[in-house]
Parts: sequence; structure tokens; C-alpha cells
Amino acid sequence: MNWVAPIKDEETLERFKKALREVDDKYYILFEIGVGTGLQLQEILKFKNKDIRGKDKIEASIGTKNIKRTFTIPEDLKKIITDYTEGKDPDAFLIQGHANSPAALSREQAYRVFKSVGKDLGLNSIGAQTMRKTFAWRYYKSTNDIYYLQNLLNHASPSITYRYIGEKPNVEVVLKKMTPEENERSRYLLYKDGNGKKRMEEVINLFKGLESELDNPTNNDAFYGKVDCLLTEVEELIRNFKSTK
Repeated sequence: MNWVAPIKDEETLERFKKALREVDDKYYILFEIGVGTGLQLQEILKFKNKDIRGKDKIEASIGTKNIKRTFTIPEDLKKIITDYTEGKDPDAFLIQGHANSPAALSREQAYRVFKSVGKDLGLNSIGAQTMRKTFAWRYYKSTNDIYYLQNLLNHASPSITYRYIGEKPNVEVVLKKMTPEENERSRYLLYKDGNGKKRMEEVINLFKGLESELDNPTNNDAFYGKVDCLLTEVEELIRNFKSTK
């Protein structure tokens, strides 16, 4: 399975939207809503015209526990939705499948079109999560607020959200946002059963193993590339850790 990534380049994003529109307006609208709100594909496909037309916010249940989250609809997206739904049956699905069928577009068909358009444009990391990841990446870049995204996307930790949007964790931001309760919980977890020392020992053993392998003549260049990337990320994390008061 290919890794699904956000579209980070504005020009590429516009090209992708334009290509979707050339296939059918409904795919363009679907993508605009996903990128504009952060709603998941399957949630958008459930909407009827009346559910989203003229709305400032949308409430949706996410995750296996059906946790409620509120998604904001920006003004420019409201205009796009209003134009698209003008004169349409309020009770009809917003994104319909076949022209002669009242049924909603299937998730599989939406995925196929996204994937096909992406392939035509040379984008190999397009998938069902592309809309949401693009929204999250753009929001993070404009606000630096990883905690809002963590809550909105129902992630267990900021590190998961950083991985989700394809960004390196900013340890300084994370540490400065830690509450006294979270710090106390971290101390408890690190002391419990010696977990902190065990985790450190695992990291130490990993680097000892890599150190002993550096002079192994059977290693290929990909091995050294991976080690170099790992060291670069760890060094940046260490710098952020040392500079955080």
C-alpha cells in the first residue's frame, strides 16, 4: 500500500483540483470540502444538500467510539457549496453517484478517481486521506497549532499528528504546551516498572548496533542514507530539547 501524503505545493493543489473538475464537478466539490474542513471522505459522502448548504459548522462523529467533533466551513467554501447546491433538492445527496441514480457516490469510486487523476499528474501518494491530510498540513503551517489538530482528528498524541501530516515533531512546541497534569503523568509512566530506563536502553542499544554496523562492507548505500536521516532527525530533536526551558 502506498503512503498517502498531503499535497503541500499550492500550484500542484490547484492543478489537482482543476483536473478533478474536468472529470466531474462533484469530485471537485468533494475535494474542496475535504481540504477546506478536514472532514473524512466517508462523512462527506453521507451529506445531503440540506446538511451543508448555508452552514457555518458541521458536527460529525469520528473514530470507532463515534466521538463528536465540530468542523468549520470557511467563507470561500460556503460560496462554492452554495453555487453547487443552488436549485437542487435539499433531500438529495450532495455527492451523487450515477446521474440517473439518487444514491450517494461510493467511497471506492471517489478513491478510484482521486488515484487516477493523481497518477495522470505524476502524484503517486494520493488516496482517500489526501484531503484530510492536506487540510491538516495547511492548518498547521498557518497556525503552528498541533494541539488543535490532534483534538480535531482524535489522535492520541501530537507525535501521531506530526506523522500524519508528514512533519517532524517540534519538541519545543510540545514541551511548552504540556500541562502540570501531563508532566505528572509522564513522570509516573517513566518511573513505573522502570519503563523510562528500559526505553532509553532500547534507544542506546539501537545506536550501538548501528555504530557497529557502520564499518560493515556488505551494507549498501540505502543503509547509510537511512542512518544519516535518523541522525539528522535525532540531532534536531536534541537541539530543541536542550533549548526548551
